[in-house]
Amino acid sequence: NNAMNFTKDMVFESAEIMTPSKVAEIAKNLADEYKIEAEIFDKNKLKELNFNAFLAVGQGSAQEPKFIRLAYKPENPKKKIVLIGKGITFDSGGLDIKPPSSMLTMKTDMTGCATVLGVMKAICEIKPDVEVHIMSALCENMPSGSSYKVGDVITSKSGKTIEVDNTDAEGRLTLADVLTYADEFNPDEVIDIATLTGAVIVALGNNITGIMGNNQEMIDNFKNTAEKIGEPVWQLPIYEDMMDGLKSDIADMKNTGPRGAGSSVAGRFLQNYTKSKNWLHIDIAGSAYIDKPYRELQKGATGVMVRTLTEYIIK
Repeated sequence: NNAMNFTKDMVFESAEIMTPSKVAEIAKNLADEYKIEAEIFDKNKLKELNFNAFLAVGQGSAQEPKFIRLAYKPENPKKKIVLIGKGITFDSGGLDIKPPSSMLTMKTDMTGCATVLGVMKAICEIKPDVEVHIMSALCENMPSGSSYKVGDVITSKSGKTIEVDNTDAEGRLTLADVLTYADEFNPDEVIDIATLTGAVIVALGNNITGIMGNNQEMIDNFKNTAEKIGEPVWQLPIYEDMMDGLKSDIADMKNTGPRGAGSSVAGRFLQNYTKSKNWLHIDIAGSAYIDKPYRELQKGATGVMVRTLTEYIIK
């Protein structure tokens, strides 16, 4: 409950206050409180480490981007899990600006990051024998004279090139670089959680979370855990040939594809950036924030998946 409230409080806070620097400070305080490992990168360090897709998204903002990693390391861990949370602290859409109604709740676009921080808080209290790393690339997606542009070609951290087809498909660009970085830790499992696509709301509404991945056994385990907890999830497909819709004439891929199956296509895009054979992608664009109460949840930020992820890790 504590962890869920911690997450909800972060999501409810306005984007003016919950900047990348503020989130990094919260992460650092959490690490200090529980005496766990913390790594925070600023813009210069990120440049040095080639987080180019992430940096492109944040370059239109007056706020400096930050990258955070916290690690809980028990004595003899049974396995190592990396949790990645999308951390767009405000999403205007960039130069492909959102209509006003779609921008209203965009302070919530860092819910993935707030969720993994909440999970880390719970893990530090429960102390399971699993090594857990949480990571998030934090920035604002803003329109300005220095914004990244449609038609730009970015060389991601992985070396794969991406043609910017739409500046509002920014979350997947930041996640791509973090997934690449996660590989360096040789995790047994990688899970990313993100308010990623409007398409998942069209498909599943506001009370069901979309999940997908590259290992059916892992997906089933996660699904069973979510059902036990009472957080509804639904598996969406990822097919190899979804890459056809992401074909670019000038780069390895575009950052958006056709309108149909948008959530799955976004998942297929992300899959290019992880070497993990046990990768799960959770799209909470619909379920992170609700405009009327549902079951035990109040209106607003839901803290969705904090309980499921915690339970999944400790079991």
